[in-house]
Amino acid sequence: MIEIKELHKKFGKNEVIKGLNYQSSDKGIVTILGPNGSGKTTLIKVILGMVIPDSGSVLLNNYSILDKYEYRNIIDYLPQIARFPENITVRELIYMIKNLRGSKTRDEYLITYFGLTPFLNKRLVALSGGWRQKVNLVVALMFDSPYLILDEPTSGLDPLSVVKLKKFIIEECNRDKLILVSTHILSFVEEMASELLILDEGKVKFTGTLEELKRITKQSKLENALATMQEISDV
Repeated sequence: MIEIKELHKKFGKNEVIKGLNYQSSDKGIVTILGPNGSGKTTLIKVILGMVIPDSGSVLLNNYSILDKYEYRNIIDYLPQIARFPENITVRELIYMIKNLRGSKTRDEYLITYFGLTPFLNKRLVALSGGWRQKVNLVVALMFDSPYLILDEPTSGLDPLSVVKLKKFIIEECNRDKLILVSTHILSFVEEMASELLILDEGKVKFTGTLEELKRITKQSKLENALATMQEISDV
């Protein structure tokens, strides 16, 4: 469970997070939605310890994570854009990350699952965007942690790989994991989300199920429901 209380964060004069409060379930797939500048990326970085809030608290399993680092060992994180040395091979990258983190991995399973075996000896610079994303997925998911944070996980993937990724995420959820997914792909949200977390101007605008959102906004489609929520915000 992740619990956030009265979180505030400014960058200069720009207040990005404004008294944000949120409490997740113990498990499930939470999709984080919101317009550009709503605070999605900053919230993720605060949870990961990459951004220090000005005030407020963040708890993981009732344990304060602020100014801590050990808790990161139970989180797997896929950034929207992963930057690795271009001249090393896929195999070398995986080996390097395993050595840095030093824990049991399931990289061999994921390499086979995402079809990366023929590419293990290729340098990262030679890979297309889709194959690089599969490498990123292997690196991010191979430690089998109870918490997953995925930022635009389907970016660059072909349709078959998207199907396989969705299947994998559902299987992880069925193993009682809590998975946070930031995405702009509404079809992904409709198919996968057990809970929606909608941010607007640094605050939580809505949290609940897709059906609850549709009922509140009186809309049958997610895109129309989100537009209605934005109109409410602008009033």
